[in-house]
Amino acid sequence: MKELRYGWVMVGLGAFMTCIAVGAMFSLAVFLQPITQSTGWSHTAVSAAMTLNFLAMGAAGFGWGALSDRIGPRPVVLAGAVLLGLGLFLASRAQSALQFQLAFGLLVGVAVGSFFSPMIAAVMGWISEHRGLAVSLVSVGVGVAPMTMSPLAAWLITQMDWRAAQVVLAVLVWATLVPAALFVRRPPQSEMTGGGGASVTQGQSMTLRDAFVSAPFIVLALTFFACCAAHAGPIFHTVTYAQTCGLAPLAAVTIYSVEGLAGLGGRLGLGLAADRFGVKRVLIAGLAIQALAAFAFISASRLGEFYAVAATFGFAYGGVMPLYAVLAREYFGQRILGAVFGAAAMVSSLGMAAGPAVGGWIFDTFGRYTWMYVYSGAIGLGAVAIALAFPPFPKAARDPSPAAA
Repeated sequence: MKELRYGWVMVGLGAFMTCIAVGAMFSLAVFLQPITQSTGWSHTAVSAAMTLNFLAMGAAGFGWGALSDRIGPRPVVLAGAVLLGLGLFLASRAQSALQFQLAFGLLVGVAVGSFFSPMIAAVMGWISEHRGLAVSLVSVGVGVAPMTMSPLAAWLITQMDWRAAQVVLAVLVWATLVPAALFVRRPPQSEMTGGGGASVTQGQSMTLRDAFVSAPFIVLALTFFACCAAHAGPIFHTVTYAQTCGLAPLAAVTIYSVEGLAGLGGRLGLGLAADRFGVKRVLIAGLAIQALAAFAFISASRLGEFYAVAATFGFAYGGVMPLYAVLAREYFGQRILGAVFGAAAMVSSLGMAAGPAVGGWIFDTFGRYTWMYVYSGAIGLGAVAIALAFPPFPKAARDPSPAAA
């Protein structure tokens, strides 16, 4: 019972830490205009730091996840907290666009990658029941970040210049994440070895090489990639698309807020549904809804229509994202979960990084966003088709609960 209670403490720590870390990274959207006006750097040069964030976060997430499997999550997230604050501080001192890209893009991205995969893996080890809900609650921090850290960054900009504001964020990161990291614990040994019986045998015998060439991992990584490629473009471009439809800029921005709030509901709703009806079934249903909602953006032209489509789209993509970790745990057990999920997330980050660029190219080429939503919907249907190829869970990994169905 004591371990069960601390498992939910780990859920809270994971949600808090991902909120602060991801929020600090996404604060770049708030800093973009002040930085370009103050330094004369181009929007492209500053925005390139966000592309580096996604790529560095994905690549580093695999390394951090593998390291957490070996030494536990506490030293990993502690190192990430120190590096994140350092990256923000060095970015505030940057004297060239390249220095800013290396500090905010590369170092911050590497640091943020230390939180999600290791904390997700740790929570999966602590929680034996309701794993879908637990992982979804950890990921709630990602959804809350734009509604907490971004407004804080915007307020700081009104009080001081962007360099001082980033120093404040660096201090905030150190003051909150370093103490929080000290409360992170490694899962009980019984969970690290897979639970018992046949699960232990399988968990001890499977190597990372075996996992990475297995059918479950290939399907998992490809589904994750296609899912992110499908929603990345609409997330980034829908506000601009709404403005091309005649909506005022302030009204268009509220569409993104509706999408984010719906994503919080999706994380909780699909997490509970995965525990009850089975994670594979719920994932496929969520991917199908995401694809149909992407197509539906084409017919939206008024604010109410955008709200309806954005809420559906946000509910779907927000809800499916945490489920990949649950699938990884069911297929590969706890012992190598950090590395396996980190590798899958690294593949997915390529789709996330490509989405905005593809959408921009389509608009520049055709003069409208219609084909971007067609592309996103088609990629989304591709994710559904790939997910249908998931093989049955290994008998040793099966759980009598519906989540293993």
